[in-house]
Amino acid sequence: MSANARALTTARFNRNRIPALPEPPADVRSAYLDQAVVVRSWLDRLGGELAGYKVACTNEIAQKHLGTDGPFFGRLFSATTWDSPVAVDASPFFMRVIEPEFGFQMAADLPPRADPYSRDEVANAVGLLMPAIEIVDSRYDEWTTAGLRALIVDNACHGGWVRGPRCADWRSLDLAAHPVRLFLNGKEEASGTGAAVLGHPLNALTWLANRLTGYGTGLRAGDYVSTGVCTDICFANIGDRLVADYGSLGQIELTFQ
Repeated sequence: MSANARALTTARFNRNRIPALPEPPADVRSAYLDQAVVVRSWLDRLGGELAGYKVACTNEIAQKHLGTDGPFFGRLFSATTWDSPVAVDASPFFMRVIEPEFGFQMAADLPPRADPYSRDEVANAVGLLMPAIEIVDSRYDEWTTAGLRALIVDNACHGGWVRGPRCADWRSLDLAAHPVRLFLNGKEEASGTGAAVLGHPLNALTWLANRLTGYGTGLRAGDYVSTGVCTDICFANIGDRLVADYGSLGQIELTFQ
C-alpha cells in the first residue's frame, strides 16, 4: 500500500483527519493512479464491490468551492450506496455535504477507443435515469484548499450515494430544464436544474466516458454514474432530514441518525 493510501485509509476508518498527503502526486495522472490504490484499500475494508463512478465539479458553484476549473471523477461503492428512503449512520462521516444529482445506470459498455464518444452515443448506452443525493466527505483538515490532485486521491471526496426511483422512459425529458429542489428539515435550502451540470447531465456522463478512455478503461453495463450537483450544496447534521424533490422523477429522502 502506498503512503497516500495508508494515510487516507487510516483517516477514513480510524476517524483522524490529515492536513495533507504524505506524498503529493506530481500530476493528475499520478493522482488517479494513487486514487486506484486508495479505492482498492477502502473496498477491502468496506466489502461489497465497486458500483460505478461519481463526477465532481461539473457545477460552477462546486468549482468555486474547491478552487478547480473543471471536473474530476471518483468511484462509488455498493457498501455505501443506498436506496431512498434511508436513515444513514452519521458517525462515519467527517462532514455531510449534500448534493442533489442526476444519476444514470449504463445498459451497454463504452470501451476505450481512439475517437471520442459523442453525447448521442453515450445516451444510447444508458439504461436508467434516477434522482440521487451524493454525500460528500473529505479526509483533509481543509478540503476547500487541498487542491485538485489531493482531492482526486481522496476518491473525489466521496462519502456515500442515495438512489431514487428508476426511470426507463427518460429520453423525452428536458434534463437541462428539469427542476431540482432541496429541503432540509422541511425548509427549502437550494434549487437548480440539470443545466448546472456542464449544461446537461449527459454532458457530464460524456466527459466521464471520454476521460476514462484516456486512462485505458471505460464504462460498463451496470455501472451507476452520479453526474454532479444541480444546486448549491448544504451541510447536514445528526438528526437532519433531507428531501431532494425532482418533480415527475420523484424524491430522495435521507435522514442522518
